[in-house]
Amino acid sequence: MSVICRKALLEDVDALYDLIQGYAAQGIMLPRSREALARNIDTFFVAQDEDRLIGCGSLCRLGNDLVEIRSLGIVDGYKGHGIGSRLVDALIEEARELKIPKVMALTYEAKFFQKNGFQIVEKEIFPEKVWTDCIHCPKQQCCDEIAVLKVIEPAPQYEQLSFA
Repeated sequence: MSVICRKALLEDVDALYDLIQGYAAQGIMLPRSREALARNIDTFFVAQDEDRLIGCGSLCRLGNDLVEIRSLGIVDGYKGHGIGSRLVDALIEEARELKIPKVMALTYEAKFFQKNGFQIVEKEIFPEKVWTDCIHCPKQQCCDEIAVLKVIEPAPQYEQLSFA
């Protein structure tokens, strides 16, 4: 297995759609239309094994200092091989490059996120999430997802050296 993680491309939309719909059908991920995926393709990273898309995740900006990892999923048969952690690492690095210090997620897999340096927190500390997505969710009044948060250091700023 030679898996690479990379930024998603428009030609990945159909495979992304199929992967996300599989999770949405189980009620563990919000569905995304092909149009929404194409419109937001620049927020997605994918994991690829040869020519097959086997995982995905996206970063949704919720404020100046907060992004959410969402649509994180791995194709059955590839789970448990560290691919999800590689995608999370890529998304965290993207947040760091964007100088966004807080990365959150709502998940049913809190242990996975804890293993990747996140802490369990109260959902209520994310009013940005509540007003952007939760307000449209059918589980709004009985949400059973767990909120996790990781605070990251910004990418180092290299000082401009001047020679007199």
